[in-house]
Amino acid sequence: MKEETLDYEDFKSDLSSKYMGRSVYYFDSIDSTNTKAKKLASKGAKEGTVIISEEQTAGRGRLGSSWISPKHKGLWMSIILRPNIAPVDAVKITQIVAAVIHKSINCLGIKSLIKWPNDIVLNDKKLCGILTEMNAELNTINYVVIGIGINVNLNEDEIPKDIRSIATSLKIESKNYIDRKALLCSILENFEIFYDEFLENFNMETALKICRENSAILGKEIQVIKKDSCLCAKAIDITNDGRLLVEYKDGSKEYLISEEVSVRGLMG
Repeated sequence: MKEETLDYEDFKSDLSSKYMGRSVYYFDSIDSTNTKAKKLASKGAKEGTVIISEEQTAGRGRLGSSWISPKHKGLWMSIILRPNIAPVDAVKITQIVAAVIHKSINCLGIKSLIKWPNDIVLNDKKLCGILTEMNAELNTINYVVIGIGINVNLNEDEIPKDIRSIATSLKIESKNYIDRKALLCSILENFEIFYDEFLENFNMETALKICRENSAILGKEIQVIKKDSCLCAKAIDITNDGRLLVEYKDGSKEYLISEEVSVRGLMG
């Protein structure tokens, strides 16, 4: 049986977005879609351009982690954005993307959760990671690249043994084969709606509501891991600007910025 592919010609007739995903660079195999996206963005690729590959040989996650990306088994993609916002506000886009992916997965009848700032989890296992990278000057964003990796149709034996206890796929959890094209179109369409709302009104209430109501960590004890420390805290809230409010054992509180910290449950 011929493998389903994600070339633009395969899904353009099903896509209802105006600009998100209307310019597509498609690869059978690539080192990293984010790496390619940054090169294209630096050469002027327009907003909403999507880089998709059936396989990544050097997929990357946040804080230097790697991401396993086998051929035809997931959504391995990057989106180029050129938002007219202050660089400090770019982190908010990660929360918008997380809400969008949760919503699109939820439409499949699969109840995922969002682990701040950039993971989608299911049954305490990682299903999706989001990697946001930015090129900016002091007060101006040149471009933002949003990398999205979703384990869609991986079987259990296709996930490396050393991470099977912490990683999963939509197929494993739902026991059903997932239409990647339908999921891709849903993500691009929902993202255009949420992103336009954010740019037009600087309003991300819809996305924040989804992130709060479907959080994997709010109200729970977590580990806050920084370069030189690891402290136990309780996750209190996600603020309107996308930061995580935590309370430590001594009663002190801190607003965490995603670029500076990693968050884990007490069991890892």
